[in-house]
Amino acid sequence: MNPATPLEIVCAHSPDSDDAFMFYALATRKIRSRLVTFRHVLEDIESLNRKAFEGQYHLSAISYHAYPYVADKYVLMASGSSIGDGYGPMLVANTPMAPEEVKGKRVAIAGKLTTSWLAMQIMQPDVVPVVMPFDKVLDALKDKAVDLALVIHEGQLTYSRGGFHLVTDLGRWFKQEYGLPLPLGANALLRSISPEISAECCRMMKESIEYALNNQEEALNYAMQFARDMEQPLAEKFVGMYVNHFTVDAGDIIPKAAQKLLDLGWEAGLIPHRTEVEFIR
Repeated sequence: MNPATPLEIVCAHSPDSDDAFMFYALATRKIRSRLVTFRHVLEDIESLNRKAFEGQYHLSAISYHAYPYVADKYVLMASGSSIGDGYGPMLVANTPMAPEEVKGKRVAIAGKLTTSWLAMQIMQPDVVPVVMPFDKVLDALKDKAVDLALVIHEGQLTYSRGGFHLVTDLGRWFKQEYGLPLPLGANALLRSISPEISAECCRMMKESIEYALNNQEEALNYAMQFARDMEQPLAEKFVGMYVNHFTVDAGDIIPKAAQKLLDLGWEAGLIPHRTEVEFIR
């Protein structure tokens, strides 16, 4: 490669308002580099989890649940995590239901590698998953094709409009049970990328998040195109939930929380091997 020619990094993330917000400065080239350029690919998180098995993208959003399966190929980036600090994916039903009644029920989920599904199984392993696109779980619940829906993304703020009832907030449950925030999604970088390029990607990712937080109005206006029918105040609330100081840098608490989550999964037999989380900056 000619030293004057920047390396193209294919960067994959989900078409959500929070991801769009944190990647805004990269997507619009507010943050630039002489070493790398970014080409953005948008796919749902379960597709990204599956493609990470093959190391398809240089930089990819993944679920923390997926990390043990791709840790041979990817390392976690300290910037870009989506963290539920006392809130998170929501288990909802058509009628009021106690958490103790969930056992044995059919649950619509967005994918078996999502962190929401891992947390759900840690809380209650005896349920029947019905996998479907994340934006169809409430439709399936409304049609009574399932007993419960595990809601991720913006549906966490809009499910009540459909008359659904909250059974459990998994982020609240995790915080109450273990005293830690629930790590949901992360950005991961191919291990095969050179240290110089990896460091540059980490710098740019962090600066992109900081730019969005420091220029919220323009970043939110950009993110609104991915807000899936949410009005601006609700989209702003959702972005604020999942793009925050933990997103800028995971610090010490998020690696601890991620390790706890994955160890719980391994101890319960939900993850085939123990994996040490590893973050780069």
